[in-house]
Amino acid sequence: MDGEVNMNITMKKDKRIVVAVDESEESMHALSWCLTHLISAEQSSSSSTTLVLLYVKPPPPVFSFFDAAGYMFSSDVNAAMEKYGCDLVNSVMGRAEAIYRSFSTNMNVERFVGKGEAKDVICNAVEKLRADTLVMGSHGYGFMKRALLGSVSDYCSKHVRCPVVIVKHHPAEDN
Repeated sequence: MDGEVNMNITMKKDKRIVVAVDESEESMHALSWCLTHLISAEQSSSSSTTLVLLYVKPPPPVFSFFDAAGYMFSSDVNAAMEKYGCDLVNSVMGRAEAIYRSFSTNMNVERFVGKGEAKDVICNAVEKLRADTLVMGSHGYGFMKRALLGSVSDYCSKHVRCPVVIVKHHPAEDN
């Protein structure tokens, strides 16, 4: 029939929102922002939302053959570094849990911990988890610092297929 348009559009019911969290206040602010602006809006509709908390452990330091006395490779030091890494994961995930529990939404929450360079792990995890949205905090580095250090959020926004929300944190908002 001429001039008729079929408006039967099926919306995806299940959504996966990945929030990259780390030790910074910026990432916790991004999580709060996500819960307020994305998840609360989703809960009012009939869709089911899964929040995925993504933490990336930094890669282990690389020691050369010339390190002092080779003690850097001892099992005690490696075990201590691994324990510290696990404690850090538990601390960050505990802070994130406190934030999402303060919201009265009933949602599915998953934890995902990767290991390596943050930008690579985040991009790979987003693809593997089939995320609908990636939410990240921004440290607000200036041009020079960003040019020297690089920006994980800039890299991810250019290399993942889903939409990326980069949340800026303005400390003045906290007061």
